[in-house]
Amino acid sequence: MSRWKLFVPLGLFALVLGLAAYQLNQPKDDRIVSAMVGKPLPEFALPAALNGGQPVTNAMFADGKPRLLNVWASWCLPCIAEAPQLEALDEAGVEIVGVAIRDKPEDIAAFLETHGDPYSSIGADDLSELQLALGSSGVPETFVIDGQGIIRHQHIGDIRSEHVPELLAELREAQE
Repeated sequence: MSRWKLFVPLGLFALVLGLAAYQLNQPKDDRIVSAMVGKPLPEFALPAALNGGQPVTNAMFADGKPRLLNVWASWCLPCIAEAPQLEALDEAGVEIVGVAIRDKPEDIAAFLETHGDPYSSIGADDLSELQLALGSSGVPETFVIDGQGIIRHQHIGDIRSEHVPELLAELREAQE
């Protein structure tokens, strides 16, 4: 057997190792671009999540006023982390409509009592149908909806303090 055949496996290993090192040094693109941005909200009508609350429908987003649509759940730990930022947005005059995913009214009420209630209304999405129609992959997720019911921005994950100015800017842009 010739000597060069002995070095082929070593050469292949070095090639694979070089490709892996190259890929590890490439900048990470962690942006997730939603297919729903720029499209109208899907048609939906959710019952109120709490007794005495108002139902949530896509028609309420077409009144000329931009607002946030926040998909959340009382059992979601990141939803607890984002609660202070939702309160800050509410205090800044932002209307926030909530969609509670696979949740019980008593759990929702306890969550709101403990962590604050920034919502103008909360709809119950017991089967995650709206969540899936929005292209939401989990909770929490927040959508900026313009006054014509068009999705202008999707924020995936919990809202942190550094995201508040970004969402306020997206809402201002949605007004134009």
